[in-house]
Amino acid sequence: MKLNKIHHVAIISSNYKTSKKFYTEVLGLKILSEVYREERQSYKLDLMVNDLYQIELFSFPNPPSRPTQPEAAGLRHLAFEVDNISEAVQELIEKGIHVEEIRIDPITNKKFTFFQDPDGLPLELYEA
Repeated sequence: MKLNKIHHVAIISSNYKTSKKFYTEVLGLKILSEVYREERQSYKLDLMVNDLYQIELFSFPNPPSRPTQPEAAGLRHLAFEVDNISEAVQELIEKGIHVEEIRIDPITNKKFTFFQDPDGLPLELYEA
């Protein structure tokens, strides 16, 4: 099997309007499409990350909370590459987002940091 690339990442939000605002206004992702699926009582919002990747943002009635501490098995976090991590962190802080201290990856010597989406999903910024 030859896998070409990651096509999309799917995220389930507990509050669709809050998460939509976060991903579009705070992170600045472009909306490709938005549909409400009556039979599932669910919104599906397709977002574009730099015209290369997609994030699918879903809403479902009463989804269970995401276990975070201690870390549970499964997807650990979603990382976004940035050209200048200090500028990206400053932009998030100006928008009221708490961001962890910038650290250096001991293996790659690259700068990275973490912040969270409205549901506590860990998001990473990784400097190219």
